[in-house]
Amino acid sequence: MTIGVFDGVHVGHVAILQRARAIACEAAAASEVVALSFDPHPLSTIAPERAPERLSVFEQRAKWLRGAGADRVAPLVPTRETLNRSPDEFVAWLMREHNPVAIVEGADFHFGKGRVGHADTLVALGKRRGVAVEIVEPVMVDLEDQTLVRASSSLARWLLAHGRVRDAARVLGRRYALAGVVQPGDRRGRNLGFPTANIECDTMIPADGVYAGVALDADGASRLASVSIGVKPTFAGARRTVEAHLLDWDGPLDTYGWRTRVSLVRRLRDQARYDNVAALVAQIRRDCDRVQEIGERSDLLSTPVVSNESCKTGRCATATSGAQL
Repeated sequence: MTIGVFDGVHVGHVAILQRARAIACEAAAASEVVALSFDPHPLSTIAPERAPERLSVFEQRAKWLRGAGADRVAPLVPTRETLNRSPDEFVAWLMREHNPVAIVEGADFHFGKGRVGHADTLVALGKRRGVAVEIVEPVMVDLEDQTLVRASSSLARWLLAHGRVRDAARVLGRRYALAGVVQPGDRRGRNLGFPTANIECDTMIPADGVYAGVALDADGASRLASVSIGVKPTFAGARRTVEAHLLDWDGPLDTYGWRTRVSLVRRLRDQARYDNVAALVAQIRRDCDRVQEIGERSDLLSTPVVSNESCKTGRCATATSGAQL
């Protein structure tokens, strides 16, 4: 068993699941790996004003956790009763409810009221109760500026807030993607000759700017996309929007309510205000040309967004997670 928020399921989380999977593979055939994922974030209960923007919804997390090695993923609701348990009370509850034979966590694991319990606390409590506890060391990631950092959800959020989607992909093990429902917009893009899908997103929106990406069209096919995030300064916009222009697709964008997913590959530029519409259109055309060039050079449409092969009971293999940049 492993417990955490697992927001974004980054490469450090994958390492924890890999180790849990290996333990299960070494044990009896009936052994399974269970991941308990706090949903929503515990801070949403004890300090909502400090709750971080989420990188993933529970359904996404569950899929990625299973891909990394979990057999079963269950939500753990952060009620005040749960969060107010002492470390000893929390472990006692865990044993009563789930009776794990082993618990696997990361080195920065904290639990119990006020987060006073840490990895060493868990090891000691596990020894007292006869349950094995393994602590997995942090996974270090090298960023494009050649700094070496510890993978974490907080780091991924910081990188996204600064538009560094390529570095965020290194931390997450996959490109960051915005998923949501296509909603009616102001239809200005269509009038400019570049119709866009206006997306109401479920998760954190990265820094304003124009990005090269890959989006799913209404039929579920992958298309290169020029993605604009921001307030449309040329038209004195006030509301942040996420708009994706799908290259080489002339499907209907006036049918709304279909879900799409836009993987962000690279940030192209800041948003800017243009003196006239003609200058804006010229820049959009240059943006699309760059997206096309990046797509052709990197063969984005045939590159998998994530590669995770996991050990399953009766079929043990090495799990891998690589960022496709």
